[in-house]
Amino acid sequence: MNETESAMPMLERLQKRSFLVGVIVSAAALIAAFMSPAQFFRSYLFAYVFWVGLALGSLAITLLHHLSGGRWGAVIRRVLESGTRTFPLLALLFLPLIFGMRDIYIWADQQKIATDAILKHKSLYLNIPFFLARTVVYFAVWFFLAYLLNKWSRQEDEASTPELQSKFTFLGGIGLLLYGLTATFAAVDWMMSLEPHWFSTIYGLLVIVGQVLSAFAFVIAIASILMQYKPLSDVMTTVQFHDLGKLMFAFVMIWAYLAFSQFLIIWSGNLPEEIPWYLHRLHSGWQFVALFLVLFHFALPFLLLLSRETKKRPRILAMIALGVFIMRFVDLYWMVGPEFHHHGLAVSILDFLLPVGMGGLWLAFFFRQLKAMPLIPVNDPNLQEVLEHGRT
Repeated sequence: MNETESAMPMLERLQKRSFLVGVIVSAAALIAAFMSPAQFFRSYLFAYVFWVGLALGSLAITLLHHLSGGRWGAVIRRVLESGTRTFPLLALLFLPLIFGMRDIYIWADQQKIATDAILKHKSLYLNIPFFLARTVVYFAVWFFLAYLLNKWSRQEDEASTPELQSKFTFLGGIGLLLYGLTATFAAVDWMMSLEPHWFSTIYGLLVIVGQVLSAFAFVIAIASILMQYKPLSDVMTTVQFHDLGKLMFAFVMIWAYLAFSQFLIIWSGNLPEEIPWYLHRLHSGWQFVALFLVLFHFALPFLLLLSRETKKRPRILAMIALGVFIMRFVDLYWMVGPEFHHHGLAVSILDFLLPVGMGGLWLAFFFRQLKAMPLIPVNDPNLQEVLEHGRT
């Protein structure tokens, strides 16, 4: 690969190919939807929570970088910021879920509410108007945070000032709090309420950690491509990949800790209102998916990322990141799928078509945003440290 070549033509090619894949696969999914409308909406939810989680993870990492500083975030800021600018597309993609709510959520069916005491009790919170109102609030908060981050980032490209850096730091702290609250409630609304008789106080945090892990894996994969082109080839080195590898390693362990903690607490408690959630996921074929997650979402990445040399090899690290990225799909399917398939493991063609189709559209929009700003934030106060220590 010619490292003197600009990244822009490559990004243009990726945008066009992603859009083409997105349109073709989405069209195929729409055709399949006529054969099974209910399955379409259920698969659509699964695809949506993954891709919106990737944008939210990008938002969280950007806020974390501005709060904590460090050279690890300076070279990936533009990738993360581009991820945060996909919220307009994601807000538009949420609309089909409105029309399929009665096919997705049992609490949206008035007949089922009338015969279920628990659903009646929770109907003050779990009802369609309030659900949609909360969703509007979530997106308003995410839009606001993304708008400020990108607005100030453009101002920083013109001239970096102490006042601007103070704004970034302040927004990093407040923004992480707002992100934590809204992402937790969104996880409860969109995913946990699929089984309204069940609840977990760890669920929201587990989803949030998964979002951040997805974003780190995605960023590492994109950075491994961009480092072959200017201007990233001038600043992106094995040192930055080592830092990103350590962060991904940390979130792999945090995800495993939270997932096991939730399982241990619920399993040992053995309460009738809690244990069915795991019983659905540890029988009738779903137990093999759980084992697959243990082996390839935690054990294998954990062992591979223990090596310092592995984290300093961009191509190898990118392959591990791609594996983690794929396992995030599997994890979300294991969390969502059993709610619609109580009689055993079942996978629909729409479970493949919709994530790929939606992902193609999301990536096309992402690459379009990535081209809109310089790939390096030239006035980032951490960039000088990258230039000084990146080659060590």
